[in-house]
Amino acid sequence: MNAENNSKGTGTSTALMTDMYEYTMLDAALQDGTAGRRSVFEVYTRHLPAGRRYGVVAGTGRILDALADFHPSEDELRFLSDRRIVSQTTIDWLEHFRFTGTIRGYREGEIFFPDSPILQVEGSFGECTLLETLILSILNYDSAVASAASRMVTAAKGRPCMDMGARRANEYAAVAAARAAIVGGFQGTSNLLAAKRYGFKAIGTAAHSFTLLHDNEREAFQGQIQALGKGTTLLTDTYSIEEAVRTAVEVAGPELGGVRIDSGDLGSLAQQVRAQLDSLGATKATITVTNDLDEYAIASLQNAPVDSYGVGTMLVTGSGAPTCAMVYKLTERENSDGVMQAVAKKSVGKASVPGRKLAYRSYHNGVADAEHVISGAEQALSAYTPDQDWRDLLVTYVDHGQSMPGHQGGQAVLDAREHRAKALEELPINALSLMKGEPVLPTLVRSI
Repeated sequence: MNAENNSKGTGTSTALMTDMYEYTMLDAALQDGTAGRRSVFEVYTRHLPAGRRYGVVAGTGRILDALADFHPSEDELRFLSDRRIVSQTTIDWLEHFRFTGTIRGYREGEIFFPDSPILQVEGSFGECTLLETLILSILNYDSAVASAASRMVTAAKGRPCMDMGARRANEYAAVAAARAAIVGGFQGTSNLLAAKRYGFKAIGTAAHSFTLLHDNEREAFQGQIQALGKGTTLLTDTYSIEEAVRTAVEVAGPELGGVRIDSGDLGSLAQQVRAQLDSLGATKATITVTNDLDEYAIASLQNAPVDSYGVGTMLVTGSGAPTCAMVYKLTERENSDGVMQAVAKKSVGKASVPGRKLAYRSYHNGVADAEHVISGAEQALSAYTPDQDWRDLLVTYVDHGQSMPGHQGGQAVLDAREHRAKALEELPINALSLMKGEPVLPTLVRSI
């Protein structure tokens, strides 16, 4: 990795964010002379979560961040040596490790389907095999959250969705989920580290404990408004919602920014609160609802006068699908004669498609109608010409160890969010359905 790549990492080594067998495989391959064989690994999923019609790629920018820091520290090398996980030969090899290979794949925010070649990692076997767990742990979780977020945004029909899931996830996963939620179409996050790291809009209201801390609700509202201004959002369901709304307007006046409802029949309550706010002159005050929302709950509130949604548990758990079941498989490798050879598993139910891949999406009358995956040898693929109306789905993330610009940082996440929206608009309209169904596009795999 060059200095530019290293500067984009966190500075904390990611070299042990892996399973032990990746290091023991490396050790064995170094000892038998195969570690240097040129190899191509591919990330794909055999199926979408039951009933889902598409998935959203998220996490590739985080992979690049992690890759910049993937070089064992002296302390980590000592751990590997003291535990006798690897031999001294491998320790010596790891001392100067930097990924020098090439990574291509679907861009963040792209829609994917079963057998889509979401990421392809090319380099020596030794350097590629070390990245398996790191890549899968990021892509599987981030894409699950982004896919769920996308469904929630669709259900919201233009009303903003906000991430409030930090307390329902591991502290590191909370930051990753906030990032993935933005890729999936969310507008802001309550997680301050994510907001700082990526420049996201930070959002927040107040907790019930703040109301309970005061001798009465009026004093709590006065304290919040004094500190945060009349444009703040007041939590109204600690006691009586009707009384709370009345008190909120009395304290803030018609300039009250908004109220939040966190319990009960959210649709009916929102209707009642909207009428009450309007009657009291707070016609511009907004209504935010929270309380274990998912895409189905949000869809049920389409006709309610709700202005925004705060989503927590179901967002950070992928709305029931916390992983995309992606796998990382060797599809091509150099043989003992130095010739690249396609390889594949033949395991029952787990067979893989050999060879490196190209990927395109075709259209009919401006609507996507199929995913096309072309597999073959490097020379054959370089000479392949797709149909004129096919869109190339692959971008280069890393070229011989050099990270390509535009895929890391906050702006890249916002660009991914925009791409997701455009890619979703290209799909058949039944992609937007929340009812269970088959993937909205077939994936057609062809070898050349």
